[in-house]
Amino acid sequence: MNTPFDETPPPPRRPGLFARLRSSFLTGIVVIAPVGLTIWLLWSVMGWVDGVVLPLVPHTFQPEQYIGINLRGVGLIIFLLFTIVVGWVAKGIIGRSLIGYAEQLVDRMPVVRSIYSGIKQISETVFAQSERSFEKACLIQYPRRGIWAIGFISTTAKGEIVKRAETSGRLISVFVPTTPNPTSGFLLYFPEEDVVELDMTVEDAAKLVISAGLVYPNGKDPVEIANAKAAKDQ
Repeated sequence: MNTPFDETPPPPRRPGLFARLRSSFLTGIVVIAPVGLTIWLLWSVMGWVDGVVLPLVPHTFQPEQYIGINLRGVGLIIFLLFTIVVGWVAKGIIGRSLIGYAEQLVDRMPVVRSIYSGIKQISETVFAQSERSFEKACLIQYPRRGIWAIGFISTTAKGEIVKRAETSGRLISVFVPTTPNPTSGFLLYFPEEDVVELDMTVEDAAKLVISAGLVYPNGKDPVEIANAKAAKDQ
């Protein structure tokens, strides 16, 4: 006598044509979207730079006068070459003297001075090749104990921060980014023993923050890899 547990389960239903087409369409979107958006963004940026730079170039030097067509990206190339030349001149003695004299003039203009100093500070923070980059990614318990957040270690706290803080050890300044925009966040100071350094790079940690935890570094969780390897060895 057969019991209900002895019955052979029915074979799984094969997805229909519409379901397969839908799956293929979504897969194609995942493949095409990053490439298409990247190309569109680069194309748009080149067009915007051309629209700003080319009107400043004398008409006789316009590439369109010699080749007969307006090539997108020519203005970007001119801008890059001009920027390199300006940077090369600014590194010299004459260039530094001219920049110092120009900044003295700007300091005498109330409104212009505020705008210039703000833009200069932002530019130096973003583009300066100095020790302003984050050192390592880390884990900290924030906003309370038991809740973990990803942060970026910047420097060791100094000066008045260390004197005023009620701690006996070193303080570490940690930038805690927000999702999905990691450029905004909070600057927090933690005791050194409360900061757990991660092996992943700063870039991988930033990807993890931007994707809201969906994109793990190297595509796989190292704990899952270790568990799978242990099960295979058994």
